[in-house]
Order: sequence, then structure tokens, then C-alpha cells
Amino acid sequence: MTGRETSDGTVGRTLAVLDLVAGFGRPVRFAELLPVAGLPKATLYRFLQALTHQDMLAFDEAHQTYAPGMRLVRLAHSAWAQSSLAPVARAVLDELAEALGQTIHLAQLDNGAVLYVDKRNAKLPVEMFAQSGKVGPAYCTGVGKAMLAHLPEDRLAAAIDRQSFHRHTPSTLTDPAALRADLARIRARGYALDDEEHEAGIACIAAPILSGAGRVLGAISVTTTTASTPRDRLLALAGPVRDAAARIAQAAEAWRFPEHRSA
Repeated sequence: MTGRETSDGTVGRTLAVLDLVAGFGRPVRFAELLPVAGLPKATLYRFLQALTHQDMLAFDEAHQTYAPGMRLVRLAHSAWAQSSLAPVARAVLDELAEALGQTIHLAQLDNGAVLYVDKRNAKLPVEMFAQSGKVGPAYCTGVGKAMLAHLPEDRLAAAIDRQSFHRHTPSTLTDPAALRADLARIRARGYALDDEEHEAGIACIAAPILSGAGRVLGAISVTTTTASTPRDRLLALAGPVRDAAARIAQAAEAWRFPEHRSA
């Protein structure tokens, strides 16, 4: 449990258990949760029971496993419709994907991590990590760095503290100083690059989606393979990506996109 979850009392700890179950990505047994929950056995069981009674979790008696419940699915759908950029960005994503024929990602920040909220596949799809609904690192992805670069200093510092700085490839930035230097370059030029920093052979160019007041709403990227797209061709996509980001920002402002702290 984190300090934030502990300070939020029972509600925070219960939601942490819900996050834990969802994080497994599959139905999970009590015995698997107990070693990583950081809670006494009786307390963990009580939280699981409460979440199950409220339909936030579903319990499979035959397999003795817990999984996200239908109430959580309904809430997730409502959140996607009301707080996600995906609905207002849909037309822009469609147009950009059609024009470029490349993979398009739309993302937002979630507690210092990247939450992919929508995606358009390339005409010749490529297998990669990023998928709608997945959470990825911010420090080594184009969309992540595009958003980090435009956070105010207090929120940036908090977000950097949450990064793991795991070396995914030889190109991964592995310390805060290197990341901050790259973020300065991103702010100056208006777009971010992922030059095989998260996945070998995968590169992208990304632009932040900013409100009129400069608040970070999200980011959009064009992702391709280094084998199919030389670096100069990738850099040539900076204009279309920045234009798409501006159009999404304008649509979000018109939709009165909700204010929230996303770092």
C-alpha cells in the first residue's frame, strides 16, 4: 500500500485492492493476492468481500478466483464517455490514420503513467505493446514524454518520482537528468520522439494535446517500425501530428473537457 492509499483510509485501501485484482489481467486467487497486497489475511478477505457484494468484483466459486465485476465495467464505460479524450478525438484519429496509413495512439496521463485510450491500426498492422486500455511508462514513450514536457514543475517532479527508469532497450533513458534534458528539447520543438526507447524496432513521433491555458489534456502519436520508416520520413510527420493534436484540443475545449489532476 502507498502512503496516499493509507491516508485515504478504508476507501483508499479498498480501491487499492480493486486495482490489484485488475492489474493481474486475469482471474486471480486469494493466495496470489495475499503476498502482494500488504494487508493482513482477514483484512484482505474483508475488502474482497465488500467489493464482491458491491459488484465491483466477481467471484467464481468453481475456480475460486476474483475478476473485475460488471458494475466496474459500467463505471468504466461511463468514465470513457465523460472523461476520456476518445469520443471527441474519434474523427481526427480516423482522418489521420486514413491519411498516413500508420498506427495512431491517443493517450492520457494517469498517476504519472500513460493510459492508452484509443488506437487506430496501420494498414499493415504491427504487433506492439500499446493497446487501448493498457497502461505504459511515460519516461520512454513518445506520448508520455510529450505530456510530461508540458506539466508545471510541481506535477512534473511528482510524475518523474513515479517513473521506474527500467532499461527496456539500449536507447531507454534511465535517469531523471537525462529525461529532463529530453523534455526541454521536446518543449522547444513541440513534439516528442520515441527512438526505440520502449520497444526495439518501434519508433514514434508524438505531440501534446493542450488546452488554451496550456493544461495537458493528452497526447497523440504516429507509431511505425524503424525498418519501414526512415527517421527523416518520421520527422516529416511532425506537422500532421501537431495539427491533429491542435484539432483535438479545440474539440475538447468546445466539449468543456473536465478539469482533473492527471500526473
